[in-house]
Amino acid sequence: MSRFIWPKKLQPCNLARRDWLWLSTLATISCLQRQTRGENLARPRGFGRAKSVILVFTNGGQSQIDMWDPKPNAPLDVRGEFQAISTGVPGIQVGEHLAKVSRVLDRCTIVRSMSHQDIDHGSAVYLSLTGHYHARRSSNPPPRPTDAPTLAAVMRRVRPMNSFFCDALHLNGPVLAPSEPSAGQYGGILGRAFEPMLVSGDTDSPNPLGALQTKRELPNGRLSERLRLKQALDGSSSDLNISTSAVDMDRWYSQALDLLATPKAREAFDVQSEPVSVRQRYGEHRSGQAMLQARRLVEAGVPFVNVIWNHCSRGQDFSPDDTDEYGWDTHNDIFGTLRERLIPRFDQSFSALIEDLDQRQLLEQTLVVCMGEFGRAPRVAKEPGFPGFAPGRKHWASVYSIVMAGAGVQRGAVVGASDRLGAEPITARYGPWDVAATMFNALGIPHSDMYLDLEARPQRISDGSPIEEVYGT
Repeated sequence: MSRFIWPKKLQPCNLARRDWLWLSTLATISCLQRQTRGENLARPRGFGRAKSVILVFTNGGQSQIDMWDPKPNAPLDVRGEFQAISTGVPGIQVGEHLAKVSRVLDRCTIVRSMSHQDIDHGSAVYLSLTGHYHARRSSNPPPRPTDAPTLAAVMRRVRPMNSFFCDALHLNGPVLAPSEPSAGQYGGILGRAFEPMLVSGDTDSPNPLGALQTKRELPNGRLSERLRLKQALDGSSSDLNISTSAVDMDRWYSQALDLLATPKAREAFDVQSEPVSVRQRYGEHRSGQAMLQARRLVEAGVPFVNVIWNHCSRGQDFSPDDTDEYGWDTHNDIFGTLRERLIPRFDQSFSALIEDLDQRQLLEQTLVVCMGEFGRAPRVAKEPGFPGFAPGRKHWASVYSIVMAGAGVQRGAVVGASDRLGAEPITARYGPWDVAATMFNALGIPHSDMYLDLEARPQRISDGSPIEEVYGT
């Protein structure tokens, strides 16, 4: 039976009788529906195996054929320029430029039959980061208060972790698709208060919270006095209560104060305290340091970390000389871009994350999920209307690949398969809604539970089902 998770402002004792009747009826109907469908009420495999989740989001759509699901026997205009190489797992091949990743795949599972029906970045990012289709499918919609909440916001809503300085973060964001912040990474119907903390990726500042270090000349007593003065000034202006920007500023101010008061938080963000060899191992660039930051955060006990591996889906159009700006949206010039810009950094940082978690005995309690919003087409062709001189691959959502590791996920396995051209799944299909269910299930949160949004409307945590196959038989 689905459970309801109550917001603080709407505890059961505050409900009117008609609300009790309505919710009780809804819960009863949900239970009867599940019994009619014959659902197994036992916990799915992998339930509660993770203390933390790291979602590595590869903005723009990685090419599954050139990376995770090579087709060496397909025609040249399908398989592309790259060769397939063997990995540490017999029978599993990946693209030739994933040399370091190939050595850690004995700790991972590749899911090769992901599939959905959205083929534009903005709405597909929304689908990936919320687990729900956008009302304007295959478009680039702006964020709206009526959006579904991002997964990290749902995490904050259903399991607030008061023992930590933060229970959900987005690192190296926001997601730009292609140049404006995408829908799907905010609080939506849960409101701004439940949005995850956003830490942008600034390689000029290895410790993004360096400005929040306490000063010797500002002891706790003076800090408290300043806070009381701020509250008094805020209270004298009724306009602040109706100003959206003022409310947001107050929320950010509160977060900053929480961090100032929590040495553990400041230490977790201090990537510079890592040995130089470790920082170099991940890669001294935006993506690599964000991955290292994620490891430090789960080590500190943060339950949900969403690493935006690359903030731009296609930043190469605007900054062709800055590799930090490159995204996986490779309509043209795909092979040079992957070979020289994207895959080397990904190969370095993703393999370092898996190895580091494993060596620190964190992998068995951390679920790592690497995914983008879709894949790339199984045909190499020059696409008019996009910059570039050499052929590339267009968007492709019919089949693509993701990677999972840790928290009981099989080591050295493949789940699902695509056809000989990498165009469609030939096994069971999985969608972003199933990935969302898998992550919550791993954290010990029943994916079918209900919570109430700001308008007291019941919302299901996930409409998908955990991908139990990643845990073996």
